[in-house]
Amino acid sequence: MKNIEETENSSPRKRGRPPAFDRETVLASARDTFWKHGYDGSSIADLTAAMGITPQSLYAAFGSKAELYRETLDQYRRMPRPEPGNPFLDKVDTVTAFERFLMNSAAIFTAPEHPKGCMISTAVLNCAEENEPIANHVASMRLQTLEIFVTRIERGIAEGDMRPGADAHSLARFLGAIVQGMSVQARDGATTEELLALMAHAISELRKYQLRQEP
Repeated sequence: MKNIEETENSSPRKRGRPPAFDRETVLASARDTFWKHGYDGSSIADLTAAMGITPQSLYAAFGSKAELYRETLDQYRRMPRPEPGNPFLDKVDTVTAFERFLMNSAAIFTAPEHPKGCMISTAVLNCAEENEPIANHVASMRLQTLEIFVTRIERGIAEGDMRPGADAHSLARFLGAIVQGMSVQARDGATTEELLALMAHAISELRKYQLRQEP
């Protein structure tokens, strides 16, 4: 018969804090799960399996599924773009700024290393009633993007590369609809080249409001 000391030493209990994990790495796994399946379609079991952590660790680190989703959306926004920099802040004309933005979007939406489409543009369009705060949060992110579009077009009008009579708000909504359409078509299997061809029509329409600069 084992004595008490042998018994205690042979089956030690693990105590203390759970093993540490790299937050950005597990966020990326959760991000891709939400990106592929949506908020409602991603269960805690799906998320913890992808992240390689327990439900207890998920709640301890992120508080809730909703807070985890918000963090993954923020991480999505920080993802590196094929063409670095912010085209809306660079010293380029308005049409070039949107052309660069849409080219980046086409590349991201169809990249093979992660789910297709945009995680924000077409996210949580329909959801259970209890998830409305999340739907409202994502909608606010889309509205922020529209405001960025409006600001860039208004800047173009002020700087003289866009026509003074251009309706910045309707053009911004038109371009927002293009981004959403590109996202849906990418999820349905459209290639980068097909999205770039679609984008070319949008840029052609935007050029109608461009003022030609003197050489």
